[in-house]
Amino acid sequence: MWWLDAFSTYLYALGAVVIVIALLILISGLDDFFIDVVYWTRRLWRSLFVYNTCEHMLYHQLYRPAEKPLAIMVPAWQETGVIGPMAELVATTLDYENYHIFVGTYPNDPDTQRDVDEVCVRFPNVHKVVCARPGPTSKADCLNNVLDAILQFEQRARMTFEGFILHDSEDVVCEHELRLFNYLVHRKDLIQIPVYPFERQWNNFTSLHYLDEFAELHGKDVPVREALAGQVPSAGVGTCFSRRAVLALIEEGNGIAFDVQSLTEDYDIGLRLKARGMEEIFVRFPVLRYQRHPKQPDRLGQSRHEANVVCVREYFPDRLTTAVRQKSRWIIGIVYQGYRTHGWKRSLVLNYFLWRDRKGAISNFVSFAAMLIMLQLAAVGLLQLVWPSAPRFVSIFEGQGWFDGVLVANVALMGNRMLQRIIFVSGYYGVKQGLLSIPRLLWGNLINFMANWRAIRQIIRCGDPRRVAWDKTTHDFPSIGGENHAKRSLDEVLVDNGVISAADLHDAQLHRIDGLQLGSSMIHEGRITAEQLAAPIAEQIGVSCESVDPASLPRELLMAVPRHVALHYAVLPLRVESGTLVLASESYIDPVSLAAIARQLGRRVRYVIAYKGQVTVGLRRWYAHAEKGDRDPHHLLEMAADRGLIARERVSQLWNGYMSRQVMLGEILVAQGHLDEVAFRALLLNHARSEQRLGEFLIEQGVISKETLHRLLRLQASLQPSVTSLLEQECASFQRLERAS
Repeated sequence: MWWLDAFSTYLYALGAVVIVIALLILISGLDDFFIDVVYWTRRLWRSLFVYNTCEHMLYHQLYRPAEKPLAIMVPAWQETGVIGPMAELVATTLDYENYHIFVGTYPNDPDTQRDVDEVCVRFPNVHKVVCARPGPTSKADCLNNVLDAILQFEQRARMTFEGFILHDSEDVVCEHELRLFNYLVHRKDLIQIPVYPFERQWNNFTSLHYLDEFAELHGKDVPVREALAGQVPSAGVGTCFSRRAVLALIEEGNGIAFDVQSLTEDYDIGLRLKARGMEEIFVRFPVLRYQRHPKQPDRLGQSRHEANVVCVREYFPDRLTTAVRQKSRWIIGIVYQGYRTHGWKRSLVLNYFLWRDRKGAISNFVSFAAMLIMLQLAAVGLLQLVWPSAPRFVSIFEGQGWFDGVLVANVALMGNRMLQRIIFVSGYYGVKQGLLSIPRLLWGNLINFMANWRAIRQIIRCGDPRRVAWDKTTHDFPSIGGENHAKRSLDEVLVDNGVISAADLHDAQLHRIDGLQLGSSMIHEGRITAEQLAAPIAEQIGVSCESVDPASLPRELLMAVPRHVALHYAVLPLRVESGTLVLASESYIDPVSLAAIARQLGRRVRYVIAYKGQVTVGLRRWYAHAEKGDRDPHHLLEMAADRGLIARERVSQLWNGYMSRQVMLGEILVAQGHLDEVAFRALLLNHARSEQRLGEFLIEQGVISKETLHRLLRLQASLQPSVTSLLEQECASFQRLERAS
């Protein structure tokens, strides 16, 4: 029968193919086994000889260095509805305050821009950047625009960022991440923390195969790479660059830090920094709490040490086509563009890891081919099992004893591969996911094969791997609830509430008093009262409004709020309601600052809006150590009334008028254009760690000159009345009234 001859010939050819594939699998398996041996040997050595003499560093030590300014760079193309939840989550969970988020948007993406604008209103530390070219460009091009905006912001805010952090808009950031970067950034130039994908339903193999790969990659492979080669590939998220590294990249690229033609600019930068001799580190830092935080129930097989590392969490694609598109971009960037750009290095160790990066171009096809061959041989064996009278074929491996050894070695190495995968997946996610990682190996092989094939087709179509266009992958963001709406402008609320007419508001804007913001100017001119201003501010923010008597605050609460906290955030403690400390403020407190106050006080807090001047006077009375001659202005008014110098019923009016016309130096700085409000807030974070008075600090930072400070202080004195001057005017009026009567 002709088909028997044809099938026999096919099996003979298949045998030759199997031999080649088996040898390639053996080489790749021995390569992976070497990494396993190094990892476990190193881990055993450290446990026996290092950690016996040196204790593990505890997370409390991350709080020792002062908070350095850190910039988070987020590229955003068609990310409507994602930036808001990210900023909200970061603000409420990050145990850090001195950071700014710069979001790169595109001129032809108005929906994302609108969403970022709304976020910027609520979060003063979030800044929108509009790229010069319409999108979608490459991620590197977007990051270059963001970096340029950061350097411009530094000049405007008179500050310098010490760390530049890469994140995507869908990332969930660990609360201690910035603390860890802050601790290391003055010593290391590239800091990478692990990435652990979020879990989905157990049968979503497409998304969960990322979980398996990242668990092993960032649990074992990258730590070994750092230990042997001193080089760390950036993951594109959870990466912090030192200022020295960023400036070196800008210098090397003639003003452009990120390679705009690279599809994996993060991987590219890791190699560029290593070539310049800079320090790179991969950090697996566990945060283990023993007090105050109840221990969460562990999953079976989960390691408490491994499952509590500082890391980045995010959802990865759950659709086959999306995963293939993303991985093909990684393959083009790392394998093909990486080879064209970086070639091979002088270091044999680094070349070994570069080969491991690039062997996927072959191993992805080999693994898929091995899977197909295995299915064919299984089918033949099954056929002969269920059809006893079927023709019997001589084994294609007959008489090749050496090949039996290769097969045994491959089976052993594959068993080891499965064991390693189970160990590292179980360490973070539990043994259930660890066991499920085995069937997901086959699905992962299929995805990697399809991605590799797509990458080759793209390169052939474009003619050059560096001409392949950026192909963005969509992600999901975990829902945290709540809405993200922009606040209405104060002008709009004032007019809508009938506090002032549109015509009078326009006139007030035209004749605003020099050195005052619009609300203060209208109070000084008598157009509105402090109460009429406070109510719209509270409505605009979404909190309540109330009058505060700064002279009658509970002393035990005043003692509970440290001086530096009260002065830095301009808040006064009012009372405790159901365990929550209620604070008074004259202006909006953003979620980042409110969360920072809660952390520093160690309790839940909320705030209300007080009338203008009430918090200012209270701060001067209780915290700022005012001059003796004006230490208790309210008492001076009472004394004047007791002596009959002024009418008793005028005390309250004079007191309210005095408070509502008090002016802080910061308001004058912003009103006169020396700083914008965002830059002033950034400076206040640095000033909080200084023992200098604000004026002296601003001079030292080069924001203003000594002459300008003296002029601003004179303007402040002329704008805000003293109680003595008010009494002199009132006494003269009172005496004239008495003579007239």
